[in-house]
Amino acid sequence: MSARWDVKKANDWYKKQPWLVGCNYIPSNAINQLEMFQKDTFDFETNHRELGWAQDLGMNSIRVYLHDLLWEDDAEGFKKTIDKFLNLAVKHKIKPLLVLFDDCWMPEPKLGKQPKPIPSVHNSGWMKSPGLKAVGDEKEWGRLEKYVKGVLKTFGKDDRIILWDLYNEPGNGPNRIKSFPLLKKTFEWAKEADPSQPITSGLYGPFRIKDPEYREQDNFQIEESDIITFHNYEDKNSLIEEISELEVYKRPLICTEYLARGAQSRFETCMPVFKNKKVGCYNWGLVSGKTNTIFPWKTEEGAPEPNPWHHDIFKKDGTPFDQKEIEFIKNITKL
Repeated sequence: MSARWDVKKANDWYKKQPWLVGCNYIPSNAINQLEMFQKDTFDFETNHRELGWAQDLGMNSIRVYLHDLLWEDDAEGFKKTIDKFLNLAVKHKIKPLLVLFDDCWMPEPKLGKQPKPIPSVHNSGWMKSPGLKAVGDEKEWGRLEKYVKGVLKTFGKDDRIILWDLYNEPGNGPNRIKSFPLLKKTFEWAKEADPSQPITSGLYGPFRIKDPEYREQDNFQIEESDIITFHNYEDKNSLIEEISELEVYKRPLICTEYLARGAQSRFETCMPVFKNKKVGCYNWGLVSGKTNTIFPWKTEEGAPEPNPWHHDIFKKDGTPFDQKEIEFIKNITKL
């Protein structure tokens, strides 16, 4: 079993990287991770076009979610699809950060035809991985271990991949702290697989940090992650405060989710802070599509298009939500 990287190794690795700038990415014609990667809906051309727009902005990385059901259904086929996607990212000079598990949104994922978007509802079809029931059912963990180790042993020495995010927002939603045991096992399995890239699981918000129920899990995520990652959807002052709190650990910092325009988490306010502090950053979303993430989290069905958009940068035809944003992003990524 590999050990956690020491501080020197983590910082030496980070010094070799460019300033990591990217987005949480899913093509506009996919409602969730399954539709993105299933063989009959994986869309090379849409990914090619939209990753090109990311490259034009100066993005050098993207954060992409995988799903355990794809591995269980057809591991060899899934590996081939991941390989195609990685090759496509390389063409655009982009290195993905891959996410293995996720506790957000719809509780019981199923393979096959995915649901249609509910108009205006944010992430109405995004699926948890491994799903609400499987998280707490240790009988399921054998297949989950095969998934984690299988992916990491296949791609764990692949220089097309920048980083592994083992578990996104563990405990978000009704699971709360019940996801902690699976989080611990996931780190154990990942270290047994011994990837050459760093591993992490991100802290996800001041609302949770203040909840004493989560403190042990927070500490575990900090103490086990090679690189410390976090989410911040609040204003510039909140972002600066959180970065200052995490700098005490002397490890590289990467914000793997930000951008909520209505809450004053914006490119113009956040990106200068990230660049000045040498913190990597991935906003949520690239192209408005089936995920409906231009709408805020609790938007009701049928609501009109918001102004400003919550997440995302481009319309499906490549027209930007805000041309001034585009110019700002291109300027700051070229400096």
